[in-house]
Amino acid sequence: MRARDLMTAPVTTVRPWTSAKEAAELLSVHGFTALPVVDDDGGLIGIVTEADLIRGRIPADPRHAHRRHDAAVAGETVGDVMTSPATAMSSGTDIADLCQALVDARIRAMPIVDGSAVVGIVTRGDVVRTLAREDTDIARDVKHRLEIYGGGGRWKIDVRDGHVHITDLYDDDTDRHVARLLALAVPGVVAADTVYAGEEQQR
Repeated sequence: MRARDLMTAPVTTVRPWTSAKEAAELLSVHGFTALPVVDDDGGLIGIVTEADLIRGRIPADPRHAHRRHDAAVAGETVGDVMTSPATAMSSGTDIADLCQALVDARIRAMPIVDGSAVVGIVTRGDVVRTLAREDTDIARDVKHRLEIYGGGGRWKIDVRDGHVHITDLYDDDTDRHVARLLALAVPGVVAADTVYAGEEQQR
């Protein structure tokens, strides 16, 4: 599965001169966790996150003035608070690599670019929703892809907790290899294996 299979597109972006308040409104209304920041040509120059926007923005409760708080001054625009440069990946990136990058960098969203132009975004939530897909939905999508490739009535598909087991009516190693790759490209699939029906009957 590739980034293009999960990314949200088109993606909502902001400019450096967008007010921090407007960016906060966009995150709140749409349930986003981050917004790519782009220049006039749509090129990625940064990213603004929930953490960027809340830093220094909420005043301390005067009733607890003895408590120490960061003295950071809240920025007025996205350009004042954004993280730059931003980490980004291409639409062809393997989702496994993208997930590892999200975890390693402790970030919640990954802009997807074509060159420098932002074409989408993938969040941790997108990945989690994919993992939560119903097995029946996964089986339907796998079956559809396999029927396009090798015709109907040839494949038996069983899905349990995202693990796909494909039984092929014909004994063709190449086709089974392709079937496995096609299954792995379906959102929600965590593993896939194939077997020739004749071999399965002998077990």
